[in-house]
Amino acid sequence: MPNRIPMRDNGVQSVDRAISILQVLARRGPAGVTEIATELAVHKSTAFRLLDTLESRGLVEQQVDRGRYQLGFGVVQLAAGAARKLDLTVSSRPICQRLAEEVAETVNVAIHDGHAVISIDQVIGSSTVTSVNWVGQRTPFHATSAGQIFLAFMPSAQRDAILAGDLAAFTPRTLVDPAKLSTELALVRRRGYAITVEEHEIGLAAVAAPLRGIDGDVVAAVTASGPTFRLTAETLPRVAEQVSAAAAEISQRNGYPKLG
Repeated sequence: MPNRIPMRDNGVQSVDRAISILQVLARRGPAGVTEIATELAVHKSTAFRLLDTLESRGLVEQQVDRGRYQLGFGVVQLAAGAARKLDLTVSSRPICQRLAEEVAETVNVAIHDGHAVISIDQVIGSSTVTSVNWVGQRTPFHATSAGQIFLAFMPSAQRDAILAGDLAAFTPRTLVDPAKLSTELALVRRRGYAITVEEHEIGLAAVAAPLRGIDGDVVAAVTASGPTFRLTAETLPRVAEQVSAAAAEISQRNGYPKLG
């Protein structure tokens, strides 16, 4: 008999066991409650309770005879979400590589998850003097150029809820006043890109533009970032144009129609 799962926090243990059920069904195909309980070394009632929860969320489903369970369409949807992120990095990378060469700065593609921004791909420019790898790191909405893109183009109710929350000051230049940040976001919507200068880190400036899907929704952002001694008031407008052009090209590859 398999070793029993060690005791731990009930919530964590339930999540762990639910994931194990999905893994069992993925490996062996349709299975009954007794089979699943035996393989996981848990009580049959525990397996049934977890299966009931997974079924209510569409992650598993019962076969017609109601005796066996199999993976549900919800798992397909989750996999599709992961695949979209992968597709985005694949389709955007050649353009991001070209952009990094043009602006000689670090270029990232970022998505948002909850109230944070996550970089999913990065290309280092030739002039970059930093070894920071932003891929996988979570950064705040309000203090980053990519985050301000998401804030600017998300539904107003969602944006207002975020602005009403705790806006941490990372530097003296971080916009933490909701009214001032709202004004800046309105500017982002009008011009189509966001610029931050030392709002998240001292000495760092960044430009971001939206990546749109086939329906026009903002699905990600492309950014170019570098030190403030290179990204200055004189150079930022040109970089913003280049980032915006790259974002438009990636959006077209992602199904968004070319405008004009």
